[in-house]
Amino acid sequence: MISEGYGDARTLERRARAMEAWLEDPKLMEPDADAEYHKIIEIDLNEIKEPLLACPNDPDDVKTLSDVQGTKIDEVFIGSCMTNIGHFRAASEVLKQVEGTLPTRLWISPPTKMDQHQLTEEGIYSVFGVAGARTEMPGCSLCMGNQARVAPRSTVISTSTRNFPNRLGDGANVYLASSELAAVASALGKIPTMDEYMSYMGNVKTMSDHIYRYLNFNEIKSYMEAAERQKAIPVTNIANVA
Repeated sequence: MISEGYGDARTLERRARAMEAWLEDPKLMEPDADAEYHKIIEIDLNEIKEPLLACPNDPDDVKTLSDVQGTKIDEVFIGSCMTNIGHFRAASEVLKQVEGTLPTRLWISPPTKMDQHQLTEEGIYSVFGVAGARTEMPGCSLCMGNQARVAPRSTVISTSTRNFPNRLGDGANVYLASSELAAVASALGKIPTMDEYMSYMGNVKTMSDHIYRYLNFNEIKSYMEAAERQKAIPVTNIANVA
């Protein structure tokens, strides 16, 4: 981040040093023995038999896929800090099954430049390009509605964190869902039935070590080289490098 000119270089350097110290002696936060909780919620995952979506326009209005199947979808956003690199790999596997052009406008925005770099290296961005997706600069993008916005009064599936009124677009109706479900909806132009969803997902090996493999800085040569160059610069001079 320092080599790319992010923020205050000295602050970033202090944070990096603090993280290195923590890695040498990691301590996790734990609750006090006498801590009291406002509410304890227990969810039996064995009882969840199908995907869940948050419906327009309230993240607390959650329904099953069967409850909202068939709803026409105009635009789809796969991105924000709720996604990781595996979600984009899975979405690309769905898009590989599409013949012809998408019936929706699909937006793609990885959370970080590191994800974008690796997805490009793996050819995933080529899949998005063939599908006709619009790839945005890594970051918040449509989630905050500050880099781009969906069409007014459109119906959208998003992987972002919130679907409050007018957040992604004026008068837009926004469903929140997983990247995999969002990709299927972008391919069909509607919220799929359970059978349609499973038909696409049957070709996505969700248990594959490759698809949901996390990405770390030390796996990218250019990032490690940049880090080594920064280490050679004294902290007192680092502000002049950014």
